[in-house]
Amino acid sequence: MDFVEKIAEVNGIINDFVWTNLGLVLLIGAGVILTIFTKFFQVTHIKEWWMKTIGGMFSKKSKARKNEDGKGSVSQFQALCTALAATIGTGNIAGVASAICVGGPGAVFWMWIAAFFGMMTNFSENILGIYYRRKNKEGEWSGGAMYYLRDGLGGYKHCKYVGRVLAGMFAVFAVLASFGIGNMGQINKIVINLDSAILKNIDLGYAFADVKWTSVIVGIILMILAGLIILGGLTRIASFAEKVVPFMAVAYILGCLIVICIHITSVGEMFAAIFRFAFTTPAVVGGGVGIAMKTIIQGFKRGVFSNEAGLGSSVMVHSASNVREPVRQGMWGIFEVFADTFVVCTMTALVVMSSGRIDLSTGAVAEGTDDATLVADSFANVFGPFGSIFVSVALLLFAFTTVVGWSHYGAKSFEYLFGVKAAKGYKVFFVLMIISGAIMTSSLAWDISDTFNALMMVPNLIGVISLLPVVMKITKNYVDRRIKHENVEPVLSFDKTIQAEHKKDVALEIKEENMN
Repeated sequence: MDFVEKIAEVNGIINDFVWTNLGLVLLIGAGVILTIFTKFFQVTHIKEWWMKTIGGMFSKKSKARKNEDGKGSVSQFQALCTALAATIGTGNIAGVASAICVGGPGAVFWMWIAAFFGMMTNFSENILGIYYRRKNKEGEWSGGAMYYLRDGLGGYKHCKYVGRVLAGMFAVFAVLASFGIGNMGQINKIVINLDSAILKNIDLGYAFADVKWTSVIVGIILMILAGLIILGGLTRIASFAEKVVPFMAVAYILGCLIVICIHITSVGEMFAAIFRFAFTTPAVVGGGVGIAMKTIIQGFKRGVFSNEAGLGSSVMVHSASNVREPVRQGMWGIFEVFADTFVVCTMTALVVMSSGRIDLSTGAVAEGTDDATLVADSFANVFGPFGSIFVSVALLLFAFTTVVGWSHYGAKSFEYLFGVKAAKGYKVFFVLMIISGAIMTSSLAWDISDTFNALMMVPNLIGVISLLPVVMKITKNYVDRRIKHENVEPVLSFDKTIQAEHKKDVALEIKEENMN
């Protein structure tokens, strides 16, 4: 066995253990605990989080607050779009198809379950991100798992060094993951999909080895485009995400709805298959408890891959929001998971099940089905050759926005480790690495980065679970003040100076709301 094969073998063992044996238990367990102790906030206060997120984003006040903190912040909607830019990716298309092919239609049900509890994990992460954030030397907000591990968990008795070590581990894992799952892996998917759907008839020869000139050219174009956005800082990234993410999400959902409407008579049967095979074993893989667990694991795993709740990644951009109330940004976290999984992933699942490749009565997948092209084939059945092109363009936008979003995560993690100036060098290197993704012929880099992505969630969830009392305190405080209208002191930041500043802003905000 050569060195590369040995690395792949070791990485596979670590990946399987962290994701399957440890990660999923931690993720779902954390979500259940947080849901129970926040009294099922995502259900009991559904009107509140809906109206304070997407339901109220067009209000004049929301627009007026957009840039009031200067370059140090972005609007709440921009923070959401940047987070969605990083989470809505290839997992929402190819990942869902793979889950159904491996675990049957029932995997979609467990994807929903993971998302339901993941809502409160994301909610809690964002609360902690806002509560423990601070301004860096350039006046930008810096927040994330690194800070609530260091200052939150580290603030407990005898936990100072534990918090600092876990914070450092999270930052290192995030930086390493950003180059793989947040960069080279996504770019590689773009190149492969463009080559199979659009560029397959263009033959410019090979630049070297097995690398085509078309791959090199696409890589250079993507590198230049990404550089123009990423090197412009968070404000430019957020501005780009605010324009592109809603467009790409709506366009994809509309495309899915057309496909679903064409097969409207089968929609009832599709949902019946999802619920039926969530608790019984699909015929495609035979009987047995072990096989039935595969359905559950696939649903949980793909749900987590899709919305990233519990990884601690999106907190870094949510922490840059101009919001003063931690719970307000927490509610955007709930909506983020809802939009990513309950909307986009469900649309994809219905499209896949309408393809004719899934037997809805047995759960069996037709022989020879390729999960990597299943969504494209489903669209092609309705739109012809344009369908495959549409999916390729959707994958391009989904993957490219993921790269842009992850550049911020990596930069903030690098900033925590080495300072603000060093983070600028990171961004340049991150952009240059895009060309490597375009010409990459091995999946090892992607596999290793997937492991680092999984390793991020371990210190993050330790921090979130250990800081549950803080989450409960802040949530109760918000409910008492903003929903029950009790006269209690607001809990807004662990930093006394920021607490005082935000207290004045919140008092003014409440006064304006009461006047309206």
